Amino acid sequence: PSCFGYPLSIFFIIINEFCERFSYYGMRAVLVLYFKYFLQWDDNLSTAIYHTFVALCYLTPILGALIADSWLGKFKTIVSLSIVYTIGQAVMSVSSINDLTDHNQDGSPDNVSVHIALSMTGLILIALGTGGIKPCVSAFGGDQFEDDQEKQRTRFFSIFYLSINAGSLLSTIITPILRAQECGIHSKQRCYPLAFGVPAALMAVSLAVFIIGSGMYKKVKPQGNIMIQVSKCIGFAIKNRFRHRSKEFPKREHWLDWASEKYDKRLIAQTKAVLKVLFLYIPLPMFWALFDQQGSRWTLQATTMDGNFGSIQIQPDQMQTVNPILIIVMVPVVDAVVYPLIKKCKINFTPLRKITVGMFLASLAFVAAALVQVQIDKTLPVFPAAGQTQIKVINIGTDGATVQFRSPLQSVNVMSMESTGYMTFDTSQLQSVSIISGNKNTTEVIMLPGGSRHTLAVKNAANIVAKWVFDNVTSKPEEGNNLVRFINNLPDTINITMGDTSFETLMSFSASNYNLFPGGRKDNIMAIINSIPCSVTSKTLGFGSAYTIVINGCTGNTLDVTYSEDISPNTVHMAWQIPQYFILTCAEVVFSVTGLEFSYSQAPSNMKAVLQAGWLLTVAVGNIIVLIVAGASKLSEQWAEYVLFAALLLAVCIIFAVMAYFYTYTDPNEIEAQFDEEEKKQVKKDEDVCEKQTEAVSRM
Repeated sequence: PSCFGYPLSIFFIIINEFCERFSYYGMRAVLVLYFKYFLQWDDNLSTAIYHTFVALCYLTPILGALIADSWLGKFKTIVSLSIVYTIGQAVMSVSSINDLTDHNQDGSPDNVSVHIALSMTGLILIALGTGGIKPCVSAFGGDQFEDDQEKQRTRFFSIFYLSINAGSLLSTIITPILRAQECGIHSKQRCYPLAFGVPAALMAVSLAVFIIGSGMYKKVKPQGNIMIQVSKCIGFAIKNRFRHRSKEFPKREHWLDWASEKYDKRLIAQTKAVLKVLFLYIPLPMFWALFDQQGSRWTLQATTMDGNFGSIQIQPDQMQTVNPILIIVMVPVVDAVVYPLIKKCKINFTPLRKITVGMFLASLAFVAAALVQVQIDKTLPVFPAAGQTQIKVINIGTDGATVQFRSPLQSVNVMSMESTGYMTFDTSQLQSVSIISGNKNTTEVIMLPGGSRHTLAVKNAANIVAKWVFDNVTSKPEEGNNLVRFINNLPDTINITMGDTSFETLMSFSASNYNLFPGGRKDNIMAIINSIPCSVTSKTLGFGSAYTIVINGCTGNTLDVTYSEDISPNTVHMAWQIPQYFILTCAEVVFSVTGLEFSYSQAPSNMKAVLQAGWLLTVAVGNIIVLIVAGASKLSEQWAEYVLFAALLLAVCIIFAVMAYFYTYTDPNEIEAQFDEEEKKQVKKDEDVCEKQTEAVSRM
């Protein structure tokens, strides 16, 4: 059965691919944040495990191709590995249920190792599943077409790529929204079980859809794995060449011709074609090393940015959606507009030139990311080193005050209800502080630990009161959250609630601890003073800030507060990430789509899977490169690491351009046809000989 000139079975395959990619990318979108905030790993470990997982997902296709070609056939392989995959997604979802080990119900798992063990098991099963079916699905789709449907097949690969990106787009929008929900039995927190559970459900749908179409598929019987034959052929050629290394044996045209004693000419010719393409693949992993950092480094970069798009708050992991949105727009635009224009300009834009341009663009995208990072770094607070102490002064009295720190003498004037920024001192030299306000003064000896921040609150009342507050904050709040604490500037004891969070009871002239609030919101601040409620709505605190709010009084049920900014909010807008995503997407369109098609066009018909596996292998190696470079570079500055990656890719791009220049395109079908001709002649010859022999026998 066909529809619009396409086999009907294609539609099942495309829907199946859409669901499978939704499942994979949805899980991958929140993965790095799951590591960081749920399993409490640091940036570098999260990045490392993320890339190890992605690398694993692209190493397993070789296994999938082996199983499909020599044992189960593509159809059964897809079905059986999809079951493994669905189980993996379900395990992943269970691993993120906080209440699983949270016996004391404090909102964080008591036994993190249980969660780590479960999530690693889930990830390994997912890698087996997604990797195992990856080489089979696209090839299985290609199998559905007849030989004369070349045009439809090319169009199918484009639609196939679009369905991958449609799946990844929707899931990258939806799973972060699910993650941002609050859920849990005992304590409310980020809803990772839902963010992993929806992909698991979609994987089950994907499997069901694929099985429903079962009756319509053209199922090609497994023909024995060609990879094993190719490897044996190469191995034999090398061994044989080594045996005949002395001068007396005549040289052969190509080193693979040394296999001709044992293997037929056709296999040798096909192997030559494959090796020619695989050789070109050697520089490609560097592209993927940069490309796959969207999910790790770029997502972590977004957590230090301002996600306020007017009425919408963007989650850091949602910035990844820029890529699939642009892909869905760009693939048709590039196919229908850009390539034809280039053709009109009489430029021969060969597949290998496209790939070169793709590499160049990706390296440009990382330069853009480095520029954004430099801007972000300017806004980050500087925390004290081991032998330093930072002090900020808040004047909560009605008179101005002068504060003098001794040795070396440093003096600041602070107006009423104002505060200074943090001043940095050598801990060992800080001895005393004098405060002068109105006509009074006082001097105190300072004993503060090194490597910490402190706030000095001063007030001129009946006499000068000075209060030291330890600021227990050593980093900017994560995930764009805000920290808020209160100072009670009233003679009475008060109870404070902000939003749904209640603070401890505050005595007169004392400070609360910091509490964490989601970014970009205004919350209601309510204080109960002498059992009279008094409230005010806070100002918008932005993302990633820390504030001290001083409670000064209550007039007609409205609270009088002043704000002192301890850590300034993220000021670089997430929209600044769009240029780097745009450039990287342009790179992907000319690189990835072209690469898949180039592999398909240069491979002999029975070698498609080998090249497909080779192409996916470049992605795996790329992710391993990230691990090596990020581990070995020891660059403390993130922007420098981006520049390093850009420089590496640029160097590789130049090498590839040289290699591509010397590549000659082949048409595998012509080579096949030649061999078919020769075989026919050979058969005819054999028949003739046979006939003559029969005649001779009958004469006797």
